[in-house]
Amino acid sequence: MTKNQWFKRLVAVMAIAMIAVACGDGSGSDTTLAEGSDTTAAPDTTAAAEPTTTAGSTETTAAAGEGFVIGYSNGGGVGNGFREEQVCTAKAEALASGQVTELNQIHRNTDAAGQLSDIRDLIAADVDAIVFNPNDPEALNPALEEAAAAGIPTVSVDAFVTHEGTYNLYNNQIEYARLGAEWLFEQMGGEGNVYYMRGFAGHPADTDRHTGFQQALENYPGITVIPSIDGEHTGWDPATTTQLINDWIASGQYGDTNGIWTSGMDSQVVDAIQQANLEFVPIVGADLGAYVAQLLDAEGFAGLEGSAVTNTAAVGGAGVNLALKLLNEETVETAADAAQPNTVLLDPVLADNVTDEGRATLESWQVDGLDPLWPLGLTIEGWTTYTPEQAVACLGPGE
Repeated sequence: MTKNQWFKRLVAVMAIAMIAVACGDGSGSDTTLAEGSDTTAAPDTTAAAEPTTTAGSTETTAAAGEGFVIGYSNGGGVGNGFREEQVCTAKAEALASGQVTELNQIHRNTDAAGQLSDIRDLIAADVDAIVFNPNDPEALNPALEEAAAAGIPTVSVDAFVTHEGTYNLYNNQIEYARLGAEWLFEQMGGEGNVYYMRGFAGHPADTDRHTGFQQALENYPGITVIPSIDGEHTGWDPATTTQLINDWIASGQYGDTNGIWTSGMDSQVVDAIQQANLEFVPIVGADLGAYVAQLLDAEGFAGLEGSAVTNTAAVGGAGVNLALKLLNEETVETAADAAQPNTVLLDPVLADNVTDEGRATLESWQVDGLDPLWPLGLTIEGWTTYTPEQAVACLGPGE
């Protein structure tokens, strides 16, 4: 039995004892504990420099004959390639680790209140740790505090939460947006109208990307953002994205568009423009298989100039890996300059199809057998232990 499992059982025993005392003379005390602190040529995503170190012992792993139960909550984007791959990498890491007997998943489209309930359900299921993609940076804090009190480590992936005891592991989304926006503005010669297509309204990653986009915009006074500075939200949903770009084309506004910044919903935009028999404008997207294939197909998509910014969905698997490190009291290196404590930041990379170097990088990202709507970065060096084939298979413990 690990120290964490022992602690959880101790908490349960104390709770029973408190109830017994309450039924007697009404006296007692409450005790809580807050947790604190590639095998392929896929996109290179590494932790940020200048880390601080949270030390712990490495004396314990899952005891012989026992294993951990990890809870996993994804509260949106069901059907979205990024979210589906994220869940599959979590399953693959749980299986490859040899330490997880079950990955208890709650994978559904809901709001912050619904995800708050989901995390509480995982606590009630007595999981050993919880990994989740947050719908809100603050709304989940009450449940995260309850998890801490129960001795359950929590790990937020893809975006941050403000709960101090929770670890955050995510792509640097501010840098993600800034890299793509600066490339786009330069490709446009620093002038013109940019159609700004965002992600899921209120999601911390979308908020961070908006910050990065605005930072880049400050240095390009000749750029005008349309339809407004706040952009249009796609919800990271392919169908919504297709509808938005088709409506944009039908309205005649595409004729006044000189560039398009997308928040990872990119191949749908390219397809719509091609089907309307219109000339392409420069486009920024993510390292999704279908979009990268379009960028490399000079014959099928003649005139398409674009760039892809890495946004690895392997944070799902990395989050499970981090949760296991916490359960085993291993050392975890965190970024010294992150906005939130206990944060592991992954740095994005940009590659385009307008330079020889960029095309070579895009070519190196190809993965056989990958769903075309999945990001190409299937693994993260130092943070995942499964093979790309295991991620594609999407099998967890017991499956």
